[in-house]
Amino acid sequence: MAWKHLQDVVDLQRACFPPPFPDEMLWTAEHLERHLTVFPGGQFVALNGDQVIASASSTIISEVNWSSHRSWDETVGGPFLHTFDPAGTTVYGLDISVHPNFRGKGVGRLLYQTRFDLVRRMRMERYGTACRLPGFLAHSAQFPGTSVDQYAKEVVSGLIADRTLTPLLRYGLSFITVIHQYMEDCESGDAAALLEWTP
Repeated sequence: MAWKHLQDVVDLQRACFPPPFPDEMLWTAEHLERHLTVFPGGQFVALNGDQVIASASSTIISEVNWSSHRSWDETVGGPFLHTFDPAGTTVYGLDISVHPNFRGKGVGRLLYQTRFDLVRRMRMERYGTACRLPGFLAHSAQFPGTSVDQYAKEVVSGLIADRTLTPLLRYGLSFITVIHQYMEDCESGDAAALLEWTP
């Protein structure tokens, strides 16, 4: 991602994460400027001509931080990445956004392969992330009493599909656990699935 792409990525976020996703969780230009300042090699966009159709943001965190399984804000240090650690062991995925008009065309997979290549080049221990579970709210309404942990396990086992977790499992990431109270996200029950990929 280059500095010239900042506003396009801000606009892309709003197209990819409409309400009820919390507006305060979306990137601003100031957030992205910080990302490019501390970790320019970890920020990517996909282009269709001159149009930004997807973006991926990452940071680096320490091994202790990775192992703690904390909330998004505690793990990455908020949108300004205050926990960025250049001596860390984990490239941590903050966000991936693919414009709705370009989903299902392999763009997300390409961005993840780019992240995996980065892990290899930097000789990191892993790529890690905690992903949303946006199908949980509708599933729990249909099947009352379903916990977010049960929902995640059913997705991992292939019994049901989740529009975020299922593709990431297909990309080769491994499910570790569910982090509760990860971020304010009613669709996901405020939880996230912790995932990793190791070279």
